[in-house]
Amino acid sequence: MKLSTKSRYGTRMMLDLAKHYHEGPVQIGHIAIREDISVKYLEQLIIPLKKAQLIESVRGPRGGHMLAKSPDKITVGEIVRVLEGGIELTRCIENPDACERTGSCMTRSIWKEAAKAMHDKLNASTLASILERSNRV
Repeated sequence: MKLSTKSRYGTRMMLDLAKHYHEGPVQIGHIAIREDISVKYLEQLIIPLKKAQLIESVRGPRGGHMLAKSPDKITVGEIVRVLEGGIELTRCIENPDACERTGSCMTRSIWKEAAKAMHDKLNASTLASILERSNRV
């Protein structure tokens, strides 16, 4: 499985917001410069993240975007699910009826185990834990 730029850039944007969590709203242009991602692309990523209530926006001259909850309450798993529309390795894991071979498939169990390991890791990784880890390096 390969994560799209949506997930990778979206997570970077969310980490930038987490770094500036106690500073109030952050302008998207500042994030774009620090993360070297176009403003236009970040604007596209903000829409689903706002809809999922992970980001809040403030209008006005001192407006911008900020996390809707603290960095220790937002996981990478949430971000990836919002931006990718899910994080399944194969369709049959979530929906066994998606494949006629589900009952006899020898590989389904390994895909299921791999998906669980990935889910567990992404769901255990909060924005705060990633920032802590990067400060130790």
